[in-house]
Formats: sequence, structure tokens, C-alpha cells
Amino acid sequence: MRSLTACLFFLALAASGAAQAETRVFIIANEGDGYGVDQCLAKGEKCGAHAALSYCRSRDFAEASSYRRVDPDEITGSVPKGAAKCPRGGCNEYVAITCQR
Repeated sequence: MRSLTACLFFLALAASGAAQAETRVFIIANEGDGYGVDQCLAKGEKCGAHAALSYCRSRDFAEASSYRRVDPDEITGSVPKGAAKCPRGGCNEYVAITCQR
């Protein structure tokens, strides 16, 4: 009986540890730097995996579970409207990187 209780206790403890994994989505400006990394991230291509992982690790996360282009309409209230101040256009392009601990 005690071994069953102990086993259930450790199972519950293990399950609660897994449930506490932290996930956070970072929205960053998709600024073209001439290297093409921005396009890899925005298109969700494999070439952006390393950049997304580096971004997450620089913020003390273990991995990047996804990355993709975000439409400005998906971001509520934090993105200014209008591209009048954009010299080359593309100022309203953003990338979402999902990081996990």
C-alpha cells in the first residue's frame, strides 16, 4: 500500500513539473539586413531555425518551437499604423518566435 502511495506521489510530482514548462511568444520587427535571415524567419523556412534558436537562448529559453511572419492586425495596439515613415517599405512586417524553457 505504501509503495502504491509513493508511486502515485512521484507520478503527480513528475506531471506537475512538466506542466510548468514556460512558453513565451516574442514579436520582433522583421528588418531586412541583407543576409536573408529575416526572410527565413518570416517564411518559416528551415534556414531560420538557427536564428530563432539563438534568439530564444539569448533570453534564457532552451528552444524555439516555432517562428513565423505575423500580420500587423494580429498584434493589438502595439504596432503603429501607416508606412509613411518607412524609407524602403516593409516597416509593418513582424516575426513571432515561440520560445520554451
